[in-house]
Amino acid sequence: MRTDTGQVFRLEDYRPSDYLIPRTELRFVLSPDSTIVTATLTIRRRDPSERGAPLTLDGDGLVLRRLELDGMPLAQDAYAATPDQLVIHAPPAQAEFTLAIETEVAPSQNTALMGLYRSNGVYCTQCEAEGFRRITYFLDRPDILSVYTVRIEALRQEAPLLLSNGNPTENGDLGGGRHFAVWHDPFPKPSYLFALVAGDLGVVADHFTTMSGRKVSLGIYVEHGKQHLAGYAMDALKRSMTWDERVFGREYDLDVFNIVAVSDFNMGAMENKGLNIFNDKYVLADENTATDADFANIEAIIAHEYFHNWTGNRITCRDWFQLCLKEGLTVFRDHEFSADQRSRPVKRIAEVRTLRAHQFPEDQGPLAHPVRPRRYREINNFYTATVYEKGSEVVRMIRTILGAEDFRKGMDLYFERHDGEAATIEDFLKAFEDAAGKDLGQFALWYHQAGTPNVTVTSSHDAAAAQFTLQIEQSVPPTPSESRKRLMHIPLAFGLVGSDGRDLAYAAADGAAVEDGVIHLRKRRHTVTFSGIDERPAISLNRGFSAPITLSVEQRLEDQLFLARHDGDPFSRWQAFNTVMTDALIAASRHIRDDRAPPFSPAIAELATAVLGDDGLEWAFRALALTPPGEADIAREIGSNIDPDAIFAAREALLRGIAQVNADLFAAAYERLADSGPFSPDAASAGRRSLRNVLLDYRSTLAGGADLAARHFHAASNMTDRAAALTVLAHRHQGTPQALEALTRFEKTFSSDALVMDKWFAIQAAAPGPAAVEAVRGLSAHPAFSFGNPNRLRSLFGTFFSGNQTGFHRADGAGYALFAETILEIEKRNPQVAARLATGLRSWRSLEPKRQELARQALVLIASTPGLSADLSDIVERTLA
Repeated sequence: MRTDTGQVFRLEDYRPSDYLIPRTELRFVLSPDSTIVTATLTIRRRDPSERGAPLTLDGDGLVLRRLELDGMPLAQDAYAATPDQLVIHAPPAQAEFTLAIETEVAPSQNTALMGLYRSNGVYCTQCEAEGFRRITYFLDRPDILSVYTVRIEALRQEAPLLLSNGNPTENGDLGGGRHFAVWHDPFPKPSYLFALVAGDLGVVADHFTTMSGRKVSLGIYVEHGKQHLAGYAMDALKRSMTWDERVFGREYDLDVFNIVAVSDFNMGAMENKGLNIFNDKYVLADENTATDADFANIEAIIAHEYFHNWTGNRITCRDWFQLCLKEGLTVFRDHEFSADQRSRPVKRIAEVRTLRAHQFPEDQGPLAHPVRPRRYREINNFYTATVYEKGSEVVRMIRTILGAEDFRKGMDLYFERHDGEAATIEDFLKAFEDAAGKDLGQFALWYHQAGTPNVTVTSSHDAAAAQFTLQIEQSVPPTPSESRKRLMHIPLAFGLVGSDGRDLAYAAADGAAVEDGVIHLRKRRHTVTFSGIDERPAISLNRGFSAPITLSVEQRLEDQLFLARHDGDPFSRWQAFNTVMTDALIAASRHIRDDRAPPFSPAIAELATAVLGDDGLEWAFRALALTPPGEADIAREIGSNIDPDAIFAAREALLRGIAQVNADLFAAAYERLADSGPFSPDAASAGRRSLRNVLLDYRSTLAGGADLAARHFHAASNMTDRAAALTVLAHRHQGTPQALEALTRFEKTFSSDALVMDKWFAIQAAAPGPAAVEAVRGLSAHPAFSFGNPNRLRSLFGTFFSGNQTGFHRADGAGYALFAETILEIEKRNPQVAARLATGLRSWRSLEPKRQELARQALVLIASTPGLSADLSDIVERTLA
């Protein structure tokens, strides 16, 4: 574990390396406690005329056993080796030479799960961002592209399967029960994309024929006996390959494509060239063990990692500051894939909900940073919602500004220009500028400037002149290290909705540039006047969430209610209903905090009636519309002096009020939506289940709710319905016989399935109320829980810290004490996971004063602990700054 050195890496300090490594040959002699790695590196001077620069290679906890230069042992005074660095003082004068490095690593002792580790009998690697330096000394940076040839040797009984990147070229027997395999990847790649897997696994095999007629062998490797759970992942992979050919013209380039699912993995998945390694959570699924959300995630993440083959692998990032170039772009691509596979409006709403839940708080707190950061201390801490989700939104805005045709031309030009290169954001934007003939200079600020812009809008209608005028102003709040902000180019999609629910046509628009239903904001203030508007319209703004902004619109409640019923843009229709409920919940929480009864307009329940009864809407859309904002969403909108208990009480009161008004309608719809056929994970079936489970949640607030949820639980024929009912029982009917019986039955049924038990842990960790602290502490001692497995940690502690507003933020600070204790315990084994869980207190300053001080004390306790890792100290210090 690397302790914090305090070193800060800055974008402006980037310099190309003096040396390149065009070829890398690796030999692994695998053993659990003593694996020998021999790296034979072809080293080339970047500038053959330069002389004298030492060669400095990165390491991390390495043991050097042998070092040779051009086949000869290197004198001890010719180099300096530490566990974290190897320096060749005076490399040979020739332009190219060979360096052979032999290191020793202990995979079974690697609890950080970075580099080469062994888990459940399987050798596995994770090298992004800087894990390769835990395997051998190397120029471990993304702009060093090398062609890899890998030889793996192991006991056949221990590891009959030997996999690496690229194509298999040779295999054979070594005698003594040992065997070997050789893999060659002809495409130059950075070290973070190296992968190795060795063990005894089952396989689901298939093939795919590319658009040029090449046959690619596909394999998904899982634990023996779980092959039947990988069928959906294989189907998603083949659909991803077809889609990328059709939509982006990208064809797969190797003879094989392999996916390996492992149970101990820090991330969701990793896009290593030709050998994707997945957290098994995002591969294994059937209706008895996985929810509809699990199926959708598997589909999206399989696609995401496959799409990286071109946006990340064939074109990689020059340095880690360009991380969004591969991640944000690839998230955009997987979002588009899922939208085409399922429902585009529903998918868009889900994307925005995720962005607001995770990225907006980043932008509004101490961990705010630009989509392309300018500095970092620990790169692992910048795999954030800002880089991924906001990065995707920035790409989406480019398409909005250019139009679909020019966007595709820009992508084609980007692939053509930079295939086989390590590129930058500037390279990416230049391809679009050249393809479309447009200047994206001001727009580029979305990459360089932190913070969520706010757009304030007022309107007026002059009936006599038939004119409708918008006054629009943009601002970007200050963020850490950025007090002064520059003005953004914001594409604001809009519609002027008439009394018949249709968009009004306008004769002309004066002011800001208005093109194809988009207002392009480039100045601080804009006045936009539409002529030919005889009636006062309802203004529908940021349609499709065309820009990741917050909106402050001077708008009457009746306009919002009207748009919630009639807006022709599905996202904006959902947004209108969501805004109505959010405003009502904020007002209600303030009433409750002041010991007053919460007022709710009858129009909200009537709107719920209208949405449920509108058969022109998809089931999934109706489910999303009827779901009130979460407690964290409401807290984010309030912004400061947060009282989680008041917010929880307000939300429960709103649910109960809507359910009471619509009791008969909800009951009838609930019965009508019951599944009548075999399970299918398709979008329509998933939407049907989603709506029925939302209605269950509403109805469970009324008399007899526990019995209803118990019947739902026992009648469930799939995990989606079973988990939904268990959540209702464990959250709303805690301690009742029905809840206790369901929890016990679920545990007994699925005790041997770790991924399903994660759901059991998470449901209980999210149960609201003060008893949650003790419950979580008790669950951490459960036989199925493990502090060494990232999935278990995220399911229990991650859910509690980030998903339980009343339990975690208990008024006496007990939740914060558990937070500090747990983070420090996890860090001993896995600093990366500890750092990510520590972001659960990133918004501590928004709490009411008493909770705020108790949270601060917990963070100070962690920060003052000697010997903290670079991962954790970076997060905690920035959170406290």
